[in-house]
Amino acid sequence: MVTVLLPGPLRGEAGGASRLSITAAGTLRAVLDEVATEHPRLARRIRDERGELRRYVNIFVDGEDCRHSGGLATPVADDAEVQVLPSVAGG
Repeated sequence: MVTVLLPGPLRGEAGGASRLSITAAGTLRAVLDEVATEHPRLARRIRDERGELRRYVNIFVDGEDCRHSGGLATPVADDAEVQVLPSVAGG
């Protein structure tokens, strides 16, 4: 089971959950596809219309930034932890 960790700003899109248990594994794309099935509003905050990661969303698989390890093709083990972090801007 893959655990997806959500920060406060995204929890409302997942019914208030801070963690999601996802049965899909293999790649980050498979994990996010299951997230999209269960929480479509959350999925729209993570991926764009083409299914690509949104520019200002960072995703870490077991602590590694997925943008440096294969993007949506990043391998995800059955017991992995996936952390979703939207960028925070301010001045």
